[in-house]
Amino acid sequence: MKRREFITLLGSGAVAWPLVARAQQGAMPVIGFFDTHSPEATADRLRAFHRGLKESGYVEGENVVIAYRWAEGQNERLPELAAELVRRQVAVIATTGDTPSALAAKAATTTIPIVFAVPEDPVKLGLVASLARPGGNATGINFFNVEVAAKRLELLRELVPAAVHVAVLVNPTNVANTEATLKAVQLAGRAMGLQMQVVRASTSREIDAAFGTIVRERPDALFVGGDALFNSRRLQFALLAALP
Repeated sequence: MKRREFITLLGSGAVAWPLVARAQQGAMPVIGFFDTHSPEATADRLRAFHRGLKESGYVEGENVVIAYRWAEGQNERLPELAAELVRRQVAVIATTGDTPSALAAKAATTTIPIVFAVPEDPVKLGLVASLARPGGNATGINFFNVEVAAKRLELLRELVPAAVHVAVLVNPTNVANTEATLKAVQLAGRAMGLQMQVVRASTSREIDAAFGTIVRERPDALFVGGDALFNSRRLQFALLAALP
């Protein structure tokens, strides 16, 4: 099983906990599935999520309802979408791999359980009080994308020891993650004597445009920031990188 699928399955198990009490009350429980992207961009995690629920005894349409809310890359919609789930009185809100949706859910409710998956320290983000005792209504998983950003740059330098000019691709709509990633990478890059060029993309079309910029600027290597959108577009990255 792939690491991301395993983590998502763990998250699905956590989502199932508050469903038990709702099911015991006789009503079919409702999960709020909350994401900043589109169903297509989240397809792999969504499949793993459904599989994890099934292994916990829940099948959509049979004994659980899933209320989907997709921001389609428009993060300004997140507060209202989160408020819709609160008004729906869902049993639990699952945010599936990025910081903005987790923060929006946390801001919308202090009572509905929230299961998050974020790329950096949830204590630093204000989602939980501590790792040992999260407190509040939120719990989840840290992918450690930001914490290992400098180490990833070191690995890139080992793979391409002659690299001097490195392009760094980030998603500007994922503000907290982007700021933390750039801070870590630029600090590490200066220590290694690298020239860093920041390139931004928040949609599939913008990824194409970003690669156009990269081709023109001809950096020695590309560092891709950790982001759910970029994970979902990995085939696009491979195809673009293979172009002459």
